[in-house]
Formats: sequence, C-alpha cells, structure tokens
Amino acid sequence: MPKLSDTMEEGVIAGWKVQEGDSVESGDVIAEVETDKATMEMEVFDSGVIRKLLVSEGDTVPLGNTVAVIGEEDEDISDLLNEIEQEQSGAAVEAGKEEAASESAGAAPQTESVPQSEPSTDTSDEVDVQPQPQPSAARPAADTESGNGRIKASPLARNMAEDRGIDLARVDGSGPGGRIIKRDIEEYKEKGAGVPTSEPAAYASRESKEVRVSQMRKTIAKRLAESKFTYPHYYETVEIDMERAIAAREEMNEVSDVKISFNDLVVKAASLALQQHPWVNSTWNGDTITQHGEIHVAVAVAVEEGLLTPVIRNTDQKGIRSISSETKALAERAKNKDLDMNEMEGSTFTVSNLGMFGIEEFTAIINPPNACIMAVGAIQDKPVVKDGEVVPGKRMKVTLSSDHRIVDGAKAADFLNTFRQLLENPMSMML
Repeated sequence: MPKLSDTMEEGVIAGWKVQEGDSVESGDVIAEVETDKATMEMEVFDSGVIRKLLVSEGDTVPLGNTVAVIGEEDEDISDLLNEIEQEQSGAAVEAGKEEAASESAGAAPQTESVPQSEPSTDTSDEVDVQPQPQPSAARPAADTESGNGRIKASPLARNMAEDRGIDLARVDGSGPGGRIIKRDIEEYKEKGAGVPTSEPAAYASRESKEVRVSQMRKTIAKRLAESKFTYPHYYETVEIDMERAIAAREEMNEVSDVKISFNDLVVKAASLALQQHPWVNSTWNGDTITQHGEIHVAVAVAVEEGLLTPVIRNTDQKGIRSISSETKALAERAKNKDLDMNEMEGSTFTVSNLGMFGIEEFTAIINPPNACIMAVGAIQDKPVVKDGEVVPGKRMKVTLSSDHRIVDGAKAADFLNTFRQLLENPMSMML
C-alpha cells in the first residue's frame, strides 16, 4: 500500500482493476484506493503476472502492507506468501500487545472489597461507600431478615420507605449482606402491584445498522479534533448590510456569462481584506509564525462522506468572474471525488458558507494549518434603523474563528471591519 497523500496512514481497496492471472506492465493501474482525501489510482512499478490478490475490496490496509503479489507465470510463490503471512501476523500481535498495554495503563485501580457481613450492633446511617456487587447466586434474597427477624436496612432507607409507603420486604437490598440502602428505595418499583398505567403504544420496529467509517471521515474526525483541542479557538461575529452587494451582484449577472454567487463576493472580499491583515493569513509553527505572502482561499464543499476544501490560489489577484468559474469547477470535481491532491493543499484561509441552507449564524472549526476560518450565514430580511426610522433591511452575519496563538481579538476585529466595508461598498472590490 503506497502513500498516496501527505496525511494518509491507511487505505481502503475501493475496487480491483485486475484479476489473478492478468498480465500487467509497469505503470498500469491495478486498483482504486480510497484515501483520507480522495479516491486515487494505484499503479504497479514492475511488469509480470498478478499471482495473488491478498486483500478484498472494502478492506482497510495500513501503509506498507502487501496487497498483491506479482511474479512470473510459473514462479513458486509459496515461501513468499508464508513470509508475508508471518510478517503481518507478527504486526497484528504487536498491535494487540500495545493496545492491551494501553488499556491496562488506563484502567482504574481496583478498590478494596467491602466486607459482606454487617455487625449486628450497627445502627448508623448508610455511608458513601460503593460496595462490590455480589454474584447473583450468593446475593441474599430481597426479603432476607437478620437473625432476630428484623429486615436489614439503613435508618435512612427505613424512614424513606415509611414516608413512601413501601414494604421493605419487597425491596432488593444492594448493600453489604443484602442490606437495603437509600439507592434501593429511590430505585424501587412495585413488583406486579404498582399504579395501573395505560397500555404501551405499539411502535414499528426498526433495525439499527453499522456504517463503515470512510477514510475521508476518519481523517476529518482526526484533523478537526486536533484543531479544536489544540488551537485555542475564539469567535467574533459582525452583521453586514448586504443591500449594495445584492444590487451589484444583479448588475454583474446581467453582463456575465458565469453566474456570480454571494459566496464569490465573500471570497473576493476576504482575499482583499487578507492583504491588509497579514496576521490572519498566517500559520503557527511553534517557534515561528509564517505570514504568507500569497493568499490562497479554501472553500468548504459538502460531499457525501463529509467536507472537502478545494483551494483557489492567488485569490486576491483574480476577478470575481474568475473566482466564480474556478469555484464551480472545483466544487463539481470535489463531489465526484476527482480532485488532485495539489487542489486541496496549501490554503492560507478558509471560507465555510451555510447561508444556502438557511443557517443564520454558526461557528466553524479552524482548518489546519490556517489561523482563521470564516463562517458565513444566510442573508436575512429584518427591520433596521436608518436615519432614525425603522425600515426593511438585508443583513448577513459572519463569524470569524481565530487561533489565539496568532491572532489577537483586536486584529480579528480589524480584519472583520475591513471585510465588512468591502462588502458594503462592493464597487471598491472592482477597482
């Protein structure tokens, strides 16, 4: 299994392009592999005959593991197959030992068992000790009494039972020696004699199902968890007057052969604002911070397995029409899993827009290694105050998620104010 992306740790055989006995030449594609970012083609580097396919379609294979054997038509490969089996079995055993050691290290220490007998002179209330559960065969029956005929129960449990009209003989005790304690009274339910209830409603039975986690979903989960719990996120929101942007978009679409979207205007405005605020266009390296000279804006695209972020390079130097064409093409290829790796790497800022789904406002998790991500909501009709009067308005909220190691609150606020000015005066983006 070759490494087909920079973050790939394992791959799934999405489909074989060959069968055992087929002849192949160097450079032939023998399989499609689902990686963490896309479905890629696996090529062979040697010529020969496919003697053995060692994994099935849908199997997950770690990097470096053997997936197939290529050799001469009549070559004896039995020793090689045994060697591969031993190597992979050994790796599986080592992985099992590491997992067991990890679980052992993380397990909670065992507490001392609580004595199961109770002194007959004990009249104290129950104490906050969790007794060791008793095997069902050795646990006393619910109505077991002490030697003097008295049911064993703590004073508090007796008082609670009396207040609630509960017969202690009908309560199962979970304390030492079958003693009835507070928890038993709280959890008590009448055995066959409770308050009559209405007949339970009849509901249709539906089966649950297990869904295999794709390589893309695994990577999304890993990267976003690392981002959320490593990057110190904070959020700032502004509301933008979109009336002029709406009018400008309508005028552009009258003369453009490519339909301009509001997201295209957002991406252009963000790229121009990044020119003035280089801290927002940065990456944290530990001992240094890189302020990127170029501006490459990633646009989040929803696909079936999750989210992809194709990158529009040199966004600040491109016109809105060019941004629109490129975004549409990349989004279409993303949905078809047809993006090249270089089309998904190298972003310096990310825009995530849920406005088309009617979402008014949300926060987004930073897309590593960016310093910030912008979450864009829907344009809303709402009453606003202009010149002392309440009039209809068009407003859109955007929220900037920032890495506090790089971008302080005032720097994020300055960026958002510049971004807002550009959208509220869209002609400034044409100059």
